[in-house]
Amino acid sequence: MTREFEIKKEVEVEGTPEQVWEAIATGPGISAWFMGPHTVEPGVGGRMTLDLGFFQESATITTWDPPKHLAYTGDTAEDGSVHAMEYLVEGRDEGTTVLRFVHSGIIGGDWNDEFLSGHSHGWDMYLFTLASYVKYFTGKPATYMYVPGPEVPEGVDQWAVITKALGLPDDVSIGDEVTLEPFGITGVVDYARKDYREFLGVRGPEGFYRFFGGGNQIGVGHHLFGDPTGQPEKWKAFLEQAFAQA
Repeated sequence: MTREFEIKKEVEVEGTPEQVWEAIATGPGISAWFMGPHTVEPGVGGRMTLDLGFFQESATITTWDPPKHLAYTGDTAEDGSVHAMEYLVEGRDEGTTVLRFVHSGIIGGDWNDEFLSGHSHGWDMYLFTLASYVKYFTGKPATYMYVPGPEVPEGVDQWAVITKALGLPDDVSIGDEVTLEPFGITGVVDYARKDYREFLGVRGPEGFYRFFGGGNQIGVGHHLFGDPTGQPEKWKAFLEQAFAQA
């Protein structure tokens, strides 16, 4: 059984429409705030692809009107599911831009309201990161790093484990300056949701450090603007050690 869905978002960006377009319509731009690496073939009919190694997906561009309007539709899955994305970019005074975003399509299988709620919350975090990318790192190439954590036994407060392992205080709040102690990364807490029970974000001088999860697993999805050499292995070891001691 399938059902139609639609998720709408709007975010104000401290940047020009051209900077926002670079962030949503180029491979390096998308990879700097969303999952990556992406490649983009410009123009209607062009293909947008994501290749994480363990996961790939592709879409076809249906609207290409720089820097105002971009839309693309993913390939249809075997169960009839299909996802479409649309971005409307509107410049405002004093160098700001309003970005309106719509994620729509058809879902199938056992996906339910909880799945859509998770997608909606995820887009809040990613679009916030997009705006932060344009404000702080626009035009800089990034490396996306995804590392899943180990499965956590039922009853373990995984967010308490991760914040303690990072050296963060229990009452950390958005805007607080913090140091991710195992890595010596100093930054500011720039994103949190549901008392850190879904997403926690820190912006450092060389990247966005994102911690996310639910159920019995937590992971990281960082965007690094500095040298990423050795970082995936370090974060994997960190997560394993943190939860081994839980």
